[in-house]
Amino acid sequence: MAFHPLLYDIRDFRPERIVWGLGIVPICACTRRLARYNQRFLPETGTRGKPLNRRAVMIILDGLGDRPIAELDGKTPLEAACTPHFDRLAAGGICGIMDPLSAGIRVGTDVGHLALFGYNPLRVYWGRGPIEAVGVDLRLEPGDVAFRCNFATVDDDWRIVDRRAGRIREGTAELARALDGMTLDDDVQVLFRAATEHRAVLVLRGKNLSPEVTRTDPGPEGVGTTFEWSKPREPNFRLAARTAELLNCFTRRAHEVLSAHPVNRKRIEEGKPPANIIITRGAGMHTRMRSLTERFHIHGACVAGESTILGIARMAGFDTFTNEKMTANLDTDIGEKFRLADELLDRYDFVVLHLKAPDIASHDHDPHAKRTFIEGVDTVLGRTFDKWCRADSLLVAVTSDHSTPCALGEHSADPVPVLIHGEGVLTDAVTAYGERACARGGLCRLTANGFLLTLFDLMGVSYRFGV
Repeated sequence: MAFHPLLYDIRDFRPERIVWGLGIVPICACTRRLARYNQRFLPETGTRGKPLNRRAVMIILDGLGDRPIAELDGKTPLEAACTPHFDRLAAGGICGIMDPLSAGIRVGTDVGHLALFGYNPLRVYWGRGPIEAVGVDLRLEPGDVAFRCNFATVDDDWRIVDRRAGRIREGTAELARALDGMTLDDDVQVLFRAATEHRAVLVLRGKNLSPEVTRTDPGPEGVGTTFEWSKPREPNFRLAARTAELLNCFTRRAHEVLSAHPVNRKRIEEGKPPANIIITRGAGMHTRMRSLTERFHIHGACVAGESTILGIARMAGFDTFTNEKMTANLDTDIGEKFRLADELLDRYDFVVLHLKAPDIASHDHDPHAKRTFIEGVDTVLGRTFDKWCRADSLLVAVTSDHSTPCALGEHSADPVPVLIHGEGVLTDAVTAYGERACARGGLCRLTANGFLLTLFDLMGVSYRFGV
């Protein structure tokens, strides 16, 4: 029987039960040992495979997976796209479909990428806030509570008008500086940084704080509703009650500062929604993790434009590379990302190239924009295709962190298509890169951890379990 990842109560991380085959059995002493192996995925010690001196590039198309769309003749945006180079990778490689965590479980961008970078999110996930903080170069100290934030818009009655303040891009650094350094309750300091587009990071630094507070971001369904103040997740939790009170104090003061800020006065004059409130979610405290590069003795690099991905990559021990051309949106410079990734392959064992735009188009319910962007990536891939495919020592992997069907405009639990191309890979009969085509591939259906370990085994950096 296949041994699947453990299911945990994500809030308190206590092991509840193991899914084994089709049955659910309680944890016992024996399965706890298997659980520890499953959480690490490889033993601390073991016999490494003979070094093959092979490098790899992994292309992550965020939110790539989709469902059939009537206006695309029943195809997904990927299936409808003209992608001769992705198709050639599929035809010359091994394909499959991948569940980021486990079948039927919807994941966020943070959880999906934690899994792709080799971690069991059910064991190490502590909230989006700390990841975002690392992504914007905020060094967390013990006791800090970090939040993922949006610049948003409320009206005079504190109704949520726009959760993203019109997807604001310009002026966010100025707005962040106006909030950074604020002091709350005499002993709690506010650290505030702008992140990607309308996103930001808030850190509360002080004593006796807790991440066990409710979010103030109502989600897409909350647009038009009255702003809800934060409160402790559990009653009679003194530290959480204090933290919620401090967060609410920050929110009120931030609203005053932002409402009067010149950036927002200008936006109102231009008919744009002002970024006059900060809404929060993903509260958490930093936890030390052993890096992926340390575990497998590899030198890794990540090319990305979004702070979440940059944060996870840094936690995993990767050097990160980004610039102003990488917008984490549909207008990102695809060519610049591939050029940099190609250059880094001369110095690194493993290069991750992340593209956010397919997920953006899906959230906007725009299958045509998603298809067009995928075709743009394929065109740019063609510039390095022959060089990468001729290199006997290079493996090319293509994957995603989760599916985001355009009809839903939200993440789903649908598996994503994956492939690995390179010399010596056991090829299958798949000839096109798409959701339904890859479902017939030799990798079958596997998890993100399984996909990464398969790639590492082909690179020759994995361990043998047992003697």
